[in-house]
Amino acid sequence: MNGNGLSITPSGGGVGAFVDGIDLSQPLSDNITGAMRAVLGDHGALFFRDQDLTPDQHIAFAGEFGPININRFFPAVDGYPEIAEVCKEPEQESNIGNRWHSDHSYDAAPALGSVLLARETPPQGGDTLFASMFRAYDSLSDGLKKTLEQLRAVHSSRHVFGRDSAAYYKGRPGLAERFSNADAAVQDSIHPLIVRHPISGRQALYINPAFTVGIEGWDNGESAPFLSMLYEHVVRPEHTYRYQWAPGSIAFWDNRATWHYVVNDYHGSRRLMHRITIEGVPLEA
Repeated sequence: MNGNGLSITPSGGGVGAFVDGIDLSQPLSDNITGAMRAVLGDHGALFFRDQDLTPDQHIAFAGEFGPININRFFPAVDGYPEIAEVCKEPEQESNIGNRWHSDHSYDAAPALGSVLLARETPPQGGDTLFASMFRAYDSLSDGLKKTLEQLRAVHSSRHVFGRDSAAYYKGRPGLAERFSNADAAVQDSIHPLIVRHPISGRQALYINPAFTVGIEGWDNGESAPFLSMLYEHVVRPEHTYRYQWAPGSIAFWDNRATWHYVVNDYHGSRRLMHRITIEGVPLEA
C-alpha cells in the first residue's frame, strides 16, 4: 500500500505491478494520477482486474496521463476514433502483436504507452508477455553499456504498415489486411540505444525487433547480428512476465520501458481488445 491508498503488488516476474483498490470508471484525483505515473515509471507496466469501463470512461482514464494518439493504421471502435480495436475472430489464423515489439518507436516522440482493455477473451490462452528494458539494461556488462551509450538506432514504420510489408507478414496469412492507410507509413526516426526514462530517470535499452531497422552509421551486415544478440538478451526469462487476461482486465504499459508479445494459442476463439495510446516526448540519452 502506498501513501495514496493504492495497493501496489509487484508481478513477481521481471516487469510490471498489480494495482488494486481502485475503480477506474471514477475520476482520479491528481494525487492518484501522480502515484500511478510514478509506479508506471518504476515497474514499466500496471495491471488492473475487474474494471467495468464504458468507452468514454476508458478515454477519460487514459487522458489523465497525456494527449491521446489517434492511431494511423488500426481500425477504430465505431464512434470512438481514440480507441483502436485489436481483434482476432475464431476463423482467423494470425493475431496482431505476435512478435516482440514496442509500439511507436518509429515516431520522433514515441508514445508514452497504451491502456489495453480486455472486452472478450478466449476460455484459455491469449496471454501477453512483457519484457523490462530497465532490467535488460541493468544486466548488461559495464563494457557493453559503454559501447551502447555511443550508438543510435534507426526505426521505421514503412516495412510493417507500408506498401512494402509483404516480407514482414510472410507466414501470417490475412494479417496485413487488418491494417489500413499504408500511404501514411512514412515515419522514420533515430533514437539513442540507451535512453533515460522520462518519468523515473532510469536508463533503459531502447530497440525492438519489429521497428528497429539498423544502427546509425553501420551497414546491415554489422548491425543485424549485433541487434539480434541484444534482442536475445532482452527476452531472458528473468526480464519477463506473462499476463493472463479476463474480461475487464487492463494492462497499462510504458513503451519506453517495455516490450510486449501476444501469444497466438487460442485458435477457434474470439479475442477483442480496446487500446488507447498516449502521446509521449522525444527521448534523450
